[in-house]
Amino acid sequence: MNEVYNQLKQFKKKYPSTIAWRLKVHSKVIERHLNPGEMVTYAFPAQKSYSFFDIFNTYAVVLTNKRILLAQKRLLFGYTYLAVTPDMFNDLTVNTGIIWGKVNIDTVKETLILSHISKYAMNDIETSITEYMMEEKKKYVMDIEDR
Repeated sequence: MNEVYNQLKQFKKKYPSTIAWRLKVHSKVIERHLNPGEMVTYAFPAQKSYSFFDIFNTYAVVLTNKRILLAQKRLLFGYTYLAVTPDMFNDLTVNTGIIWGKVNIDTVKETLILSHISKYAMNDIETSITEYMMEEKKKYVMDIEDR
């Protein structure tokens, strides 16, 4: 049940310069929305923000065997949850700076900017997301061709 939280903690331990808060409550939101048969393959925390100075929008970002999930438990009431399915995924951009990196996930509807991630984690994140999306996109193409 705490698989998401454990993966977030491992990521934070491996890349301590990543700015992240309240990982346990964010991971509970993700776990609430996991579908039957859905397995977590990779998880990392990030700030979902456009501003360099905004460090209080921590999200749990999780790749499952079916989609990418983002969740944030609000401080007082409610939460924010976002799911990106492979058919909605367009492109991935990775930027690094002196201390932190930024990942831009371009979808059909919007661009998700995930920032304040350790610059050393960029290779792991890029590889995990790209490999996952390439495999899942193949399945969608096969399904469309079969129809």
